[in-house]
Amino acid sequence: YWLRAPELAPDGWPDEIRGTLQKIKEFAAQVHSGELRGGASKRFRNLLIIGIGGSALGPQFVANALSHPATDKLRPFFFDNTDPDGMDRTLARLGSELAQTLTLVISKSGGTKETRNGMLEAQVAYHEAGLHFGRHAVAITGAGSQLDEVAKSERWLARFPMWDWVGGRTSETSAVGLLPAALQGFDIAALLQGAAQMDALTRRPETLQNPAAMLAAMWYFATNGHGEKDMVILPYKDRLELFPRYLQQLVMESLGKARDLDGNVVHQGITVYGNKGSTDQHAYVQQLRDGVANFFVTFIEVLKKRDSSCLEVEPGVHTADYLNGFLYGTRRALYENGRGSLTITIPEVNAGTVGQLIALYERAVGFYA
Repeated sequence: YWLRAPELAPDGWPDEIRGTLQKIKEFAAQVHSGELRGGASKRFRNLLIIGIGGSALGPQFVANALSHPATDKLRPFFFDNTDPDGMDRTLARLGSELAQTLTLVISKSGGTKETRNGMLEAQVAYHEAGLHFGRHAVAITGAGSQLDEVAKSERWLARFPMWDWVGGRTSETSAVGLLPAALQGFDIAALLQGAAQMDALTRRPETLQNPAAMLAAMWYFATNGHGEKDMVILPYKDRLELFPRYLQQLVMESLGKARDLDGNVVHQGITVYGNKGSTDQHAYVQQLRDGVANFFVTFIEVLKKRDSSCLEVEPGVHTADYLNGFLYGTRRALYENGRGSLTITIPEVNAGTVGQLIALYERAVGFYA
């Protein structure tokens, strides 16, 4: 939480956090203005992000949630696995624009094999295109790590810190998530402000006034405190399609433990899955309604459906009305069959509300643990 409230951090860290944020803003501005260019002296148009786990899931979620192709400064691409075919497909999409592609390599230790393999594959691709990789590369890593040393020796464009006290699955408001977001042109100040606002709400000592405490209490109630039911995340918004994948790591890696703090074997955890509504109504919602009652659903409702007016598909009925109807109808159908759910409503998907969602679930995981 220090990442969005540096004033709460111990001595020395406030300046470190603020300084890194300022460096991120300055670096993104240099890229956007064309002051900073690649080895072929061309302006950057694309962003290749190489990472695994939280180093990829967070940036992927935010990129999908906030992207506006007409206004995005850079287009994001990802190496998030050590599958060579997957990397080849990504490089094929970049094609001749590799010279206009800035690459971020994200690894705290610098030794994570998937990320290292992706970096080596990218280096070869740049070399074969007649380009110097270091003129297109940025490292986000721990000070003195393997990756940090490589970036220094090969004179990469920049290096940004990844601190020991920031876990990968809670790193979206660190350089791991903020640098890609800033380079894509998103409002990172609003994202941090949204997260900070939620952090303030979740510090309230009154449970009923604390949204994260309420959420964690619901998880505990729904799963009998032992993960007996799965958490199904159903956002009714295409922009939030990757939120369930992001939450899989945040929730399952944080809570999936064999022992408690006293060393007792407890085998705790909550299974998370989901995609989006109303797509999932044509996939697995039939089982949720009539099958095994081993789950609870979290519906995420977004009030603003689009920037322009919705098409009228029937007299007085718009496409957005159907999206609302599917959410409310599915929720009612599950309730009538004794299946539990909760609903989170946000006014729209923007940098501020995305920051709020990230902070809400980070804190809820802590309370549940």
